[in-house]
Amino acid sequence: MTSRERVHRCIEFNHPDRVPRDLWTLPIAELQNGTEAVAALRRRWPVDIGSPVVPNPALEATRSGSFYEIGQYRDEWGCVFDNIQQGVIGEVKDPLIKEWEDLDKLRLPVEALALDRDALNQCCRTDDRFLISEFGATRIFERMQFLRGSENLYVDLAEEPPELLVLRDRIHQFNCDFVEAWAKTDVDAISLMDDWGSQISLLISPAQWRRLFKPCYAEYCRIARDHGKKVVMHSDGHILEIYEDLIEIGVNAINSQIFCMDIAELGRRFAGRITFWGEIDRQRLLPFGTPDEVRAAVAQVIKHLYRPEGGVIAQLELGAAAKIENADAAYAAWAAV
Repeated sequence: MTSRERVHRCIEFNHPDRVPRDLWTLPIAELQNGTEAVAALRRRWPVDIGSPVVPNPALEATRSGSFYEIGQYRDEWGCVFDNIQQGVIGEVKDPLIKEWEDLDKLRLPVEALALDRDALNQCCRTDDRFLISEFGATRIFERMQFLRGSENLYVDLAEEPPELLVLRDRIHQFNCDFVEAWAKTDVDAISLMDDWGSQISLLISPAQWRRLFKPCYAEYCRIARDHGKKVVMHSDGHILEIYEDLIEIGVNAINSQIFCMDIAELGRRFAGRITFWGEIDRQRLLPFGTPDEVRAAVAQVIKHLYRPEGGVIAQLELGAAAKIENADAAYAAWAAV
């Protein structure tokens, strides 16, 4: 099977020839382990998932600085991230919309909608991996935090002033246009991203999430589905309470921190209904565990979430302090399935 067919079969529960692989790396992993060590890991365990990369000079012109370098990075929305550690992502400390009067100054990054469709489709024709739209671009909750500031936004969510919905709706409409633009290319899937969980629970009440945000994700899924695309989503944290909702609206694969949750419960309720796109615990096991502990973690995922017909992608992230030998152990354990 090609990687593309393998991932499609996994998501569709149609018996892939093996468990698909995916590897995410932060630049800090190369700084700590060495570029060649990370490259060698990729050669030993080739991944099945990627994204087409086509330059967009007009979009790049709206940005300044470097996303992963110490200093400041300004993104296409005008949000400025302060980075204090090389190789990881910084935080917005000075939000653009401090007061609601600033809402009228919000500029949407329309340059991101001007995709070079021919070039993207050429990438899709020449790459046999399962290709997803630009990762991390379609987010709504985190974009509201970047623009408003996290502290301000949580107060807004408690009070729900009318301006909160104006901000949400402006971002949402842009996201719909962005999803539509990508859905008209030959990528296999649309990627969604928002970090919704703390270590122990959802960051807001499930009822408020369903009322304010679920309809937005449902619309992204509808657009993708209308163009024959799969939908994959990432969220950090404990998001057990919204798994059922994500399945209902049509998310095909979810990348979440399954080791923040009860893996056995995830398996009982959702195995066979959605694809678990990783992961192995990147907070404790990959940086501080042993290869034996990592193999035991993979065994837990296999026991509770894996089905022979599909439903699990062997994904992990090399971040700060992650050990190459632990990533090797994880992929080797999956290869034995």
